[in-house]
Amino acid sequence: MARVYNFSAGPSMLPESVLRRAADEMLDYNGTGESVMEMSHRSAEFQQIIDEAEALVRELYKVPDNYKVLFLQGGASTQFAAIPLNFMNGSGKADYIVSGQWGRKAAEEAARYGDVKVVANSVDKNYSYFPKTTREDFRPDADYVYYCMNNTIFGTLAPYIPDTGDIPLIADVSSCFFSQPLDISKFAVVYGGAQKNVAPAGVVIAIVREDMLGKARDITPTMLNWKIMADHGSMYNTPPCYIIYMCKLVLEWIKNDIGGLEAMEERNKKKAKILYDFLDSSKMFSSTVVPEDRSLMNVPFVSGDKELDAKLIKEAKEAGFINIKGYKTVGGMRASIYNAMPLEGVEKLVEFMKEFEKANS
Repeated sequence: MARVYNFSAGPSMLPESVLRRAADEMLDYNGTGESVMEMSHRSAEFQQIIDEAEALVRELYKVPDNYKVLFLQGGASTQFAAIPLNFMNGSGKADYIVSGQWGRKAAEEAARYGDVKVVANSVDKNYSYFPKTTREDFRPDADYVYYCMNNTIFGTLAPYIPDTGDIPLIADVSSCFFSQPLDISKFAVVYGGAQKNVAPAGVVIAIVREDMLGKARDITPTMLNWKIMADHGSMYNTPPCYIIYMCKLVLEWIKNDIGGLEAMEERNKKKAKILYDFLDSSKMFSSTVVPEDRSLMNVPFVSGDKELDAKLIKEAKEAGFINIKGYKTVGGMRASIYNAMPLEGVEKLVEFMKEFEKANS
């Protein structure tokens, strides 16, 4: 069977060359005579894999020397609790920008551990825009400011990095990880689940400034204590070895095949423009997001007719375009066009939708 174009919001498609290399190395990694799936995490061979993965994270994002790179478990949702447990321990206050479901859930979880203030919220228009903030919006004694940079469900991307002054800034970048350059020095913490742009599901990569560590409250579970994870090189217990290996392969693909994050950004902008230009010119379909805040990764769109939407989703799957059904709170369709989605995948989807519109108008 031919490969389909997978527009899933996550886990997402992976680069075909990475999958082929992983297949080639499945039974014998680098002459070891074993699969990485079988490899001891205490072996010299796996230590080299995780060291190379970290080095690639640092190189691609130009991570300053005073930051740690961690490979964590439990998904981004587990970090909703880990972050206040580790970092909301000065004043016991944290300010949250809520621009979608994951920001809302993160704020609700953090409120279990301290004084959380939602300083900006775009729920009034079903998160169809990213709320604007100024430095004056944040409490000067807040332990940190938190936001989700790209909203998978609603298709928004923060058009700016919030100015928080001296307050540490924490960003969940799960859905835009390694999709474009990012100035890590403007953040205290950047973290994200890998299953959108970096690897299969199973690991969270966190980039954390060293001065943030060592402040976890006493009740913090050992496995959620980022200082302990940092002190043990992300191997306090058995890490998701194979996922970290896949992460390494994808980061090598970004560096060597694509040419780095600047080239990746141009590639992603080109793909997104093709889809958004069609939606803006279509008489049947429309984008659900204000133009200035549109994501390069997740593109929700609607026809306004639920039966027509269902027909499109069904026929798209039959034509090899899978997982374009929108999330229930938005409806319609959503095309997630992460790093691994080739340009021709977006071009062919647009061609399909143009034919669908002609046939159903």
